[in-house]
Amino acid sequence: MNVKDFNFDLPQELIAQDPLLDRSASRLLVLDKHTGEIEHRHFRDILSYLRKGDCLVINDTKVIPARLFGVKEGTEAKIEILLLKRKENDIWETLVKPGKKAKVGTVISFGEGLLKGTVIDVVEEGNRLIQFTYDGIFEEILDRLGQMPLPPYITHQLQDKNRYQTVYAKHEGSAAAPTAGLHFTKELLKEIEDKGISIAHVTLHVGLGTFRPVKVEEIESHHMHSEFYIVEEGEAKKVNDTKKNGGRVVCVGTTSCRTVESASTEDGILKAGTGWTEIFIYPGYRFKILDCLITNFHLPESTLVMLVSALAGREHVLHAYDEAIKERYRFFSFGDAMFLTDLSKEQEHGGNVS
Repeated sequence: MNVKDFNFDLPQELIAQDPLLDRSASRLLVLDKHTGEIEHRHFRDILSYLRKGDCLVINDTKVIPARLFGVKEGTEAKIEILLLKRKENDIWETLVKPGKKAKVGTVISFGEGLLKGTVIDVVEEGNRLIQFTYDGIFEEILDRLGQMPLPPYITHQLQDKNRYQTVYAKHEGSAAAPTAGLHFTKELLKEIEDKGISIAHVTLHVGLGTFRPVKVEEIESHHMHSEFYIVEEGEAKKVNDTKKNGGRVVCVGTTSCRTVESASTEDGILKAGTGWTEIFIYPGYRFKILDCLITNFHLPESTLVMLVSALAGREHVLHAYDEAIKERYRFFSFGDAMFLTDLSKEQEHGGNVS
C-alpha cells in the first residue's frame, strides 16, 4: 500500500487551535465501520451509542511539561529540547533543536543553571541522550521550567495546562496527549458508569513515534518507535469479562487501541503486564480485542489514519473525512471526534439517538 493512498486535502483553517470551553461540546461524526453510513452528533451523545455491558478502555497516561528551553554553555546559543523517553540515572532520550549545536559533550543550562543537561550520545534519527543534573526533585523542576509539548500545528499559546490533559490523567510519562480522551468530562464518565458500562484503565506513554511522518512510499516498510505500556490485572479482567459476556470493547483513542492489541493473545485474551510496543496497525490487520473506536481526526498520510482505516476501510474513512471537511469539523488535537461502530447493531439495541 502506498502512503499517498491515505492523503486528503485539509483547509488550514479547520485545524483547531484552542480547546472548547466545554470538553463534551465537541462534534461527533459517527461512522458505520461496515457500511460507511454517517451520522452527525455532539460528543455528549456518545452515551446513547454505548450500551450496558460494554467496556470503555481509556489511557490514563499524563503528559509531562516536556519542552525545555535552554542555552549552550560557552556560547549561550539557544537550544530547545523535547523529552521523549526516560532511561536510567537521569538520562532521557530527547529531540534537540537545532541538533547541530548539541554534539556529544555539550552542556545545556536551563533556568539559569537550576537544571543542566550533558549530551552523552546521538542515537536513532539524530535523537540525543542527555544526562541531567540538579538539586531537588526532577518532576518539580520540570513543572517549573517545562512547557506543554503542543504539536507544531497548534500555534496559539495554551492558557490552561490542564486542557492538554484528560480528566483521568494519572501516570506521568507522555510527550503528547491521548487526545480522543480530551472530550470526556468527569460528569459524562459517571453517566457512562451509571448506565452499566465498565471503564478499564490502561497506560501507554505516548512518544513521538505515533506522530512521525511516514517517510517511505510503501507503508509496510514503515517502522514505529517503541512506547511503554502497563495493563493491570483488574483492568484486564474487566475487558476479558466484557468479551466473555458478549459486550463490546470500545477503545478511547488509538493509544488505548494499540495497548490492548499489543497486550492480547491471538485468541483475544488481554494479558496483564508491562512492555514496549512497536505495533503498526494498517489495513489488513485483524483486531483481536477492539470492537469500536472513539478517535479524533488525524493528519493526512499518518499512521493514525492508517489505523482507523484498518477498522473501517480506507474508502469509508476518507469519505467520512471529506464529509467532515464539508461540514467544517475541527481537526487534530483540540478538534472534534469520530466514533467507529456498527450502526445496524445500535438500532437493534435502540441505542441510537434521534
